[in-house]
Amino acid sequence: MLLRLYSWTMQLGQTRYALWALAFIAFLESSVFPIPPDALIIPMIIALPQRAFLIAGIATLFSVVGGVFGYYIGAVLFETIGQPLLDFYGKAEQFDHFSDTYNEYGAWAVLIAGVTPFPYKVITILSGSTNLDFGVFMLSSVIARAFRFFVIAALLWKFGTPIRNFIEKRLGFVFSVALSLLLGGFLLVKVL
Repeated sequence: MLLRLYSWTMQLGQTRYALWALAFIAFLESSVFPIPPDALIIPMIIALPQRAFLIAGIATLFSVVGGVFGYYIGAVLFETIGQPLLDFYGKAEQFDHFSDTYNEYGAWAVLIAGVTPFPYKVITILSGSTNLDFGVFMLSSVIARAFRFFVIAALLWKFGTPIRNFIEKRLGFVFSVALSLLLGGFLLVKVL
């Protein structure tokens, strides 16, 4: 099953719809979707290394735009749903303190979440709900997402064939590691 999914993704990476699919996934992942765009970026670059930096650019652009949507969700839904719940449970003052602390270190939170397997969507929505300065949010998002996707693109562009061979020979292991990182990110969110 993994080999078929891998083959399908490799084939998708070579179709005329690949960049559209990547843009859609990168946008959704930054606000609501659980699967990171790396799942499509990596096989696309391995299949078409000459388009590595175009792929990274599209992933960056649409991930940041999706992050703006996540910020909007946090800002708008917090006022209509989150704040009344905090008031009901008597936690509004505690959230205000948390917001102040988060906003003091918000740029770092966005940078870290944008580069690591930590779910970026959590930070985009949290940034909106705490009213993190939008300029700080945007700058941190652009830096983090560009760094992440362009580093992946550069490594795959330079070492793509050996990496492809490694993945194809050890697909089960690679999938297990990727899944562990993804689950670890979600667990970290739950603990924090």
